[in-house]
Amino acid sequence: MILTTDRTVLRPFRDEDATALYEFSRLHQVADAAGWPPHQSVEDSLRVIRSVFASPHVFAVTDRETGTLLGSAGFVGRSRGGYGPDDELGYSLDPRWWGRGIMTEVCRRLIFYGFEEMGLSAIWGTCYDGNDRSRRVMEKCGFQKMFSEMLEDDLGTHLTHFYLLLRPAAGEEELWRNT
Repeated sequence: MILTTDRTVLRPFRDEDATALYEFSRLHQVADAAGWPPHQSVEDSLRVIRSVFASPHVFAVTDRETGTLLGSAGFVGRSRGGYGPDDELGYSLDPRWWGRGIMTEVCRRLIFYGFEEMGLSAIWGTCYDGNDRSRRVMEKCGFQKMFSEMLEDDLGTHLTHFYLLLRPAAGEEELWRNT
């Protein structure tokens, strides 16, 4: 499956993406915000491509003109329940591309994909306390903060904020398509 936005192409990851993925996934500012340990080698990134990023709903985010790998985005297969079919949207972006609205553009496309193609009723997003970039992406896409709690993962214990976007009622789709 290939999805497009004005500036990006979202496509399945390929083995040859490992070097570019490593270059930004080794950085603490990316890995810590995404909740994974920094990648230690190109081989480490290749393992992630072949396992975690092999999901049919996870995409390599590439520049539409050059094909350069900019980041990753997609649905992580984590249901929180209570709102019908749901999933969590996760993403990471090479810091060289921060501040340009790229991830907001990508997430809007994935929200449409999640509601229209995957049949989701609800889409979750999470971010650690202090990850203002991720929080702003979710807010710009119409997510509402639901709650916060302390969570423990491989990197330690973090105050984590949970955001939710519900599928709009019939006739109200423009509320989230144009956020």
